[in-house]
Amino acid sequence: MNLKILKLENLLRCHAVFRQLHSLGQRRMLAQWSHVFSSAYPVWTAQPCVWPWQTDLVIGAALSQYRLLVTKKEERSQKPPLSSTKSKKEVEVWIGMTVEELARAMEKDIDCVFEALMNTDIDIDSLEAHSHLDEVWIKEVIKKTRMKLKWSKLKQDKVRENKDAVRRPQADPALLIPRSPVVTIMGHVDHGKTTLLDKLRKTQVAAMEAGGITQHIGAFLVPIVLAINKCDKAEADPEKVKKELLAYDVVCEDYGGDVQAVHISAVTGDNLMALAEATIALAEMLELKADPTGPVEGTVIESFTDKGRGPVTTAIIQRGTLRKGSILVAGKSWAKVRLMFDENGKPIQEAYPSMPVGIVGWRDLPSAGDEILEVESEPRARAVVDWRKYEQEQEKNKEDLKILEEKRKEHQEAHQKAREKYGTLHWKERSFLKYQEKKEQKLLKPKEKEERDSPVLPIIIKGDVDGSVEAIVDIMNTYDASHECELQLVHFGVGDVSENDVNLAETFHGVIYGFNVNAGNVIQKSAAKKGVKIKLHKIIYRLIEDVQEELSFRLPCTVEENPIGEASILATFTVTEGKKKVPVAGCRVQKGQLEKQKKFKLIRNRDVIWKGSLTSLKHHKDDISVIKSGMDCGLSLSEEKIEFKVGDEIICYEEKEVPGKTSWDPGF
Repeated sequence: MNLKILKLENLLRCHAVFRQLHSLGQRRMLAQWSHVFSSAYPVWTAQPCVWPWQTDLVIGAALSQYRLLVTKKEERSQKPPLSSTKSKKEVEVWIGMTVEELARAMEKDIDCVFEALMNTDIDIDSLEAHSHLDEVWIKEVIKKTRMKLKWSKLKQDKVRENKDAVRRPQADPALLIPRSPVVTIMGHVDHGKTTLLDKLRKTQVAAMEAGGITQHIGAFLVPIVLAINKCDKAEADPEKVKKELLAYDVVCEDYGGDVQAVHISAVTGDNLMALAEATIALAEMLELKADPTGPVEGTVIESFTDKGRGPVTTAIIQRGTLRKGSILVAGKSWAKVRLMFDENGKPIQEAYPSMPVGIVGWRDLPSAGDEILEVESEPRARAVVDWRKYEQEQEKNKEDLKILEEKRKEHQEAHQKAREKYGTLHWKERSFLKYQEKKEQKLLKPKEKEERDSPVLPIIIKGDVDGSVEAIVDIMNTYDASHECELQLVHFGVGDVSENDVNLAETFHGVIYGFNVNAGNVIQKSAAKKGVKIKLHKIIYRLIEDVQEELSFRLPCTVEENPIGEASILATFTVTEGKKKVPVAGCRVQKGQLEKQKKFKLIRNRDVIWKGSLTSLKHHKDDISVIKSGMDCGLSLSEEKIEFKVGDEIICYEEKEVPGKTSWDPGF
């Protein structure tokens, strides 16, 4: 029997005994009163309390009910208690999961994650749905949402199989056959690279380009060495060029090196045969060979989008023989070769090592410089591309985690410093200091707004081929005048200007620059309606000059001071005007003329000590508005506190607003 039941039974029995004694006492008193009163009065009977046997019944019923309840409670308490963790929802997490992935795993919305991370060291404002969370913050969210954390082994242990395609091992020397050399012609803009190609292959590419970028198929069977061009000009100095090249470890044969130098003129064709002979001789000495068997290996030289053919690449085959129907992978794109053509646009059936070839059949546009590898099937090509995209995503995730960790450390350090700063202070002092800091921050806001409102030029670049776009973007990366106007490269790509480009430019209030591309009438009208500028160019340095002009246009005007006249102070004195004494300078005009309505400045020891206007200008006793060179005059300034000294200079000038000009020099 439970002790509680025994105690209750004893208590109830004591109560019953007390009630019985009380009832007996009342009956005795009634009996005594009945002898006192006469029999004429009726006898009063009462039952002031429950009889003992009734009390026992009530107590018994109560005790039986209480025993039943206590017994059930004991039975429940004797059952093994349920673990508190089992009632919690189990959430499977992994290192580096995003905010969105964590919310999905918790079966909550993203706001739940943000709420759990409030009042922590993490910067909530920098978090997005795709932001990655490190282990500390994942645990914090799970803890605050009263859930159970379970680390996923899938994300940690399962390693995705590498599906990438790689080059073959080096070929057996016995399989190698002689190949043509691959030539690259390099030089500054408008220094005759394309003209030289024209003369060598007897084409007229230069007439169509006029300062453009030759990135199309321009390779053919000539080898090449050092060609010093424009030697037909009277001021040409080839020896100076050879000496300057020594600084770059390019040593010509004339100076004891092994680099052949040929003096040529691409315009007149002088010495081109000697150039070809020198290059062929060098190629024979190098004994250039390649393996024409097995899967194809090559490099993308250029890529562009053709309206009728779709994505097209020009490539150099380095190994194997390319045929129609081959499955190729380059970068994060793949192709089934539908068509091949040579530098003249004629269809070809095969392409051998060192041979330039145009390839049609790409699913997406590869980039110049991408490695081309042949694979056995389309599924294999897709697997390679998927793996490369996955690998790129993993690298990006690592970078994001690194940045997030750096930000977390910064916030943690700032939080720790704040705690050390306020930790020993009374709450009133702490509140006052925080109020002062907020007040200072509010005062800084106008300055921050001014910085945010600084000029900015968002641009979109479209080019005919990937190499052209790459060259323009490389030039834009040399921009070093962000303190004047920020240059934002919003988007760049290959192909004609599209409606998406116009919409993007409208969103960012930017300018579209096109190189060797078109913008149809519909696009032009849409851009005009939306207030978007489209600037098309066919010469690269004209495009860059246009960007410079647009940058300059967005800069504030500067005020220039144009001197009109100069005078030297020969004597000083004061005159009385009413009750005031006014300092006056006796001057002689040394250069130009002084005009009373213009602005003046006082210079002493080459330092400007005052700027303003004149209150009076006199020649002898006559008020005048202009006094010319060689004449004497007396003048007083608008500020009476300025004292003149003999030898000071007075400069008369006018202010003129001059349009701003960017300091960026791209090197053209």
